[in-house]
Amino acid sequence: MTIRYPNGKKYVPAQRSARVENKNLSFSNRGKTLEDELNETNEYYLSHNKAVIHKKPVPIQIVHVKYPARSAAVITEAYFRSPSTTDYNGVWKGKYIDFEAKETKNTTSFPLQNIHEHQVEHMKKVTEQEGIAFLLVKFASLERYFIVPYEYFEEKWERMIAGGRKSITLQEMEDISIEVYAGFNPRLDYLAALDSLLQKPEVDTRLKGRKTYE
Repeated sequence: MTIRYPNGKKYVPAQRSARVENKNLSFSNRGKTLEDELNETNEYYLSHNKAVIHKKPVPIQIVHVKYPARSAAVITEAYFRSPSTTDYNGVWKGKYIDFEAKETKNTTSFPLQNIHEHQVEHMKKVTEQEGIAFLLVKFASLERYFIVPYEYFEEKWERMIAGGRKSITLQEMEDISIEVYAGFNPRLDYLAALDSLLQKPEVDTRLKGRKTYE
């Protein structure tokens, strides 16, 4: 199936590397994408009445459909009806949650080109309405995960706009983020990290080294 953006440009999905595909699957979560891990975690939250958080559906306009059989239909071409905002949203403890999930193969920095301007604007508006907006970044090669609150991410984004560095270094990521440690069930308890952050709002950029399972 061919999917195109609103401007007509063909959508080409990112290819997973052979390194990721060939991970040793004898370990229960090896080879899973960040999306897989988050979907499993969100199912756990829902089944245990901890939160209602889902991946946002992507609005697609179907253009061409083929019918190879009377009882089957195959979509051969479609367009994204509008630019996507962020990946996940929902409700947790009466708070609105909205976040973008990104993976990087880099081991030393997170490229800001992975984020789009309309996504930044969306997170800004969520924050202005007192919702909780953040990035959840996975350094795939390092198997490390970080929650970056929007207000801290915004500083790095504005730095790039002003002509500065176009990435967030791993050191900076450690300084401005809450690190999430992968577990078994739930796989990625990112709400525990948020809870830790919200309980200590006076904590500024001195977030380095804080764990989610204290």
